[in-house]
Amino acid sequence: MNGDPVTDSGIWFRVEAGSTASAVRRAAERLGEQVELGQARIADLAIVAAELTSNLVKHADEGVLLLRPVRRAAQAGVELVAIDAGPGMADLSVSSQDGHSTTGTLGIGLGAIARQASWFDAYSLPGRGTVLAVQVWPAEPAQPSWAGALTRPLAGETVSGDGYAVRVAEGRHQVLVSDGLGHGPLAAAATDAARTAFRDAPAGPPAAVVSHLHRAMSYTRGAALAVAELAPEAGMLHYAGLGNIAGVVIEGDGQRRGLVSLPGIAGHQRPTVRGYEYPFGPGARLVMHSDGVVDRWRLTDYPGLAERSPLVMAATLLRDAGVRRDDACVLVARSWA
Repeated sequence: MNGDPVTDSGIWFRVEAGSTASAVRRAAERLGEQVELGQARIADLAIVAAELTSNLVKHADEGVLLLRPVRRAAQAGVELVAIDAGPGMADLSVSSQDGHSTTGTLGIGLGAIARQASWFDAYSLPGRGTVLAVQVWPAEPAQPSWAGALTRPLAGETVSGDGYAVRVAEGRHQVLVSDGLGHGPLAAAATDAARTAFRDAPAGPPAAVVSHLHRAMSYTRGAALAVAELAPEAGMLHYAGLGNIAGVVIEGDGQRRGLVSLPGIAGHQRPTVRGYEYPFGPGARLVMHSDGVVDRWRLTDYPGLAERSPLVMAATLLRDAGVRRDDACVLVARSWA
């Protein structure tokens, strides 16, 4: 599990016209050069970027695309996530076949994306929209990760005060979600400090990690944050949080179990930090999000979404439950047992 991808926040594009395709393609090519994909894979990446933006322009409502680097150990790749709010597709497997079209075009878009990608996943629901996630790596095929997340800044801001991190420390599979107080650069700086301290923290249970983050963030404006540790082999999830980070375990039957965070702000005063344990069996999903995401979503409203990758699940929830008047972050992690 030490090879799971680590991603940066990336760049969001609003895709409303065909002219956006060239901007996205050029940005993808530049990013491919920066992470040293190699010319052949950069050419493949350009095809993926062009097809994703073309699909959003031709078929989608309120289309947006996220472009960001993704890293696994010493290797780097490029990730693209295309999100729209409709009209959706009833059968993605049919829509991905070459020659299938809903607009009279050649219909090769999704098929071309899947062929050029190292990893590809998607979810679509008629009336709600579609999420397409793609990774392009230099050579070896990518494997789906046990955790995936996205952040989005408040409308009008260029940086997000919300963020996340994923690590495996001495066999402990842990995730962090942080919401820096306020918005803008100072909130982002608090979350950056939380992520750095999280990655450098000694291996230990979530309560010990949260205490470490609290001490390390004393020079910042502070943040609400939570740390979870997945131990599906033991059927358990360990959790500790401060402030209003929402945490939910979803069992295989779709039932939700809320996770407890205590009042407090990491980096300020002397908050009480306490760890809690919850059942986490086969097929379980962990969802964590900042208060920029409303907690009214229900997985039962999305048939088949629990079977998709954590990244696609996180993107779908961010689209439908995220609010534009606040920074937003959604993280999803799955049981691999």
